[in-house]
Amino acid sequence: MVADILLQVFLILLSVFLYLYMHDIPQKVLAKLRQHRNRAAVEAKRHFIIGAQMLSEARSPSNSGSSAISLAKKAEEEATKSITLDPKDAASHILKALALDLQGFKTSALDSLDVALSPLAVKSLSEKEKGDALFKRAELVMGMNKRERVDLAIEDLTQAVNLNQENSNAFRLLGECYEAKKMEEEAKSAYEEALKLRPELASAREALERLGS
Repeated sequence: MVADILLQVFLILLSVFLYLYMHDIPQKVLAKLRQHRNRAAVEAKRHFIIGAQMLSEARSPSNSGSSAISLAKKAEEEATKSITLDPKDAASHILKALALDLQGFKTSALDSLDVALSPLAVKSLSEKEKGDALFKRAELVMGMNKRERVDLAIEDLTQAVNLNQENSNAFRLLGECYEAKKMEEEAKSAYEEALKLRPELASAREALERLGS
């Protein structure tokens, strides 16, 4: 009795599979799924571009105060729309972090950078882009006076300067982190690297003078 029922179930499933296969239904479903994903990716990129343009305007010297904040808010909204459509694109998370930072929401900006640098999204970044994101995260940490996270900032900055050895600001900030840890020789070395890249970088030069180098 049980064997007969199982055989009937098997024959029904086989018939359904053959019907679907003969009418190319699996292929059509897969094609529609790919088309939907491509459309979502294009739409996500559109929102990202609009948001990046708004953030650029917000940072322009011609915009300040409430005008800059309003543009940054719109940039954040466009970044959020992009993330909804394509949550694995780290660039949109970074855009949102920069927009939040400009509005003064440092903790939320840090959270967005954490997502951008998570295994979920970081693979979408080039080495240079990852280095820049690591620098920005360390900059936020130090700007918020999160001294308990100085070690993490040093870790981020060490990776950042390895990934992008032309980022003078990353070397300068690395020097500041080492200073905070009372690691003077390491701080001097980092400041010297910053000055090699940007001889006019006054903050690094002043730090070296302060450290007696």
